[in-house]
Amino acid sequence: MSLTATSQDLARQDARRPGVAQSNATRLAWLLLAIAVLVAVLVASIAVGSKDIPVSTVLDALFAYDDSDDHAIVQALRVPRTLMGLAVGAALGMAGALIQALTRNPLADPGILGVNAGAAFFVVLAVGLFGLTSIQSYIWFAFLGAIVTTVLVYAVGSAGRGGATPVRLTLAGVAIGAVLSGISSGITLLNPSIFDRMRQWGAGSLVAPGYETLWAVLPFIGIGLVIAILVARPLNAVALGDDLAAALGANMVRTRALVVVATTLLAGAATAAAGPIGFVGLMVPHVARWIVGPDQRWIFLFTVVLAPILLLTSDIVGRVVMRPGELQVGIVTAFVGAPVLILLARRRRVSGL
Repeated sequence: MSLTATSQDLARQDARRPGVAQSNATRLAWLLLAIAVLVAVLVASIAVGSKDIPVSTVLDALFAYDDSDDHAIVQALRVPRTLMGLAVGAALGMAGALIQALTRNPLADPGILGVNAGAAFFVVLAVGLFGLTSIQSYIWFAFLGAIVTTVLVYAVGSAGRGGATPVRLTLAGVAIGAVLSGISSGITLLNPSIFDRMRQWGAGSLVAPGYETLWAVLPFIGIGLVIAILVARPLNAVALGDDLAAALGANMVRTRALVVVATTLLAGAATAAAGPIGFVGLMVPHVARWIVGPDQRWIFLFTVVLAPILLLTSDIVGRVVMRPGELQVGIVTAFVGAPVLILLARRRRVSGL
């Protein structure tokens, strides 16, 4: 037996799931539609902001820059912010899809399992205790915080009888994340200068003038996405259960290790760049799974497109609801994600997991 045998099992699962795309041609059509929506959201993110700038001026800023104030706003603020949302959204969505696929936990998400809180806590330590203020220096602390928190949550959630069940992992992640978030808030409040520098980041924000932050995290996000593509087929086997996955030839130790590495890179880089943004990795994989069924290859493709749509749309809403001020994107995603989490928690069967 081999991993190719899982395609028949996945097809049978698809046949039992009404409402999903049944053929690759239909899935491709949905993917092209999602890409078209993403392009429209990218354009809207560049054109819409707390200051009204005509579309013609936005186009001139992109293709005929002339150093005017409006052109500077577009080129120095809105374009980097939009690209940041594209990268961070893809990273958070893929991290959530990876965790859900590996743990078969429909409530898994880097935010809910405390990974984002752990990465943010170590960034606060780096800034507050060691004075590291550039992302090139504290991004390594974000990676360390992500991996340490992942191991800690799994250890706590698997202790005792029954092992690491989805509910126990979720409870452990929420508890540990709450503790780390509280300590992070205490450190920033004790040092006003740190608080002033990090208050937007702490709420989850895509505001990062220029491209320095984007270039710092982009290589790590890229590596994480490549690893995710490589483990998509083994994760299809994992969905059938560990014993059957091993019988089909999947290397469980290597698959788990690669997923942990990819999740650490994706969640750590996204948190270092934009702060602890939750619920993106929870919601988007469920939408993708509802559209395309249980095949992780298609789920990952859709997630990397749909997650930036959600994050950038939330960012656009945050810019316009409190004009001339702004609402951080992490707050907007929380408003949307909290009811979704309650709905998912109340359902017995969630997205076929």
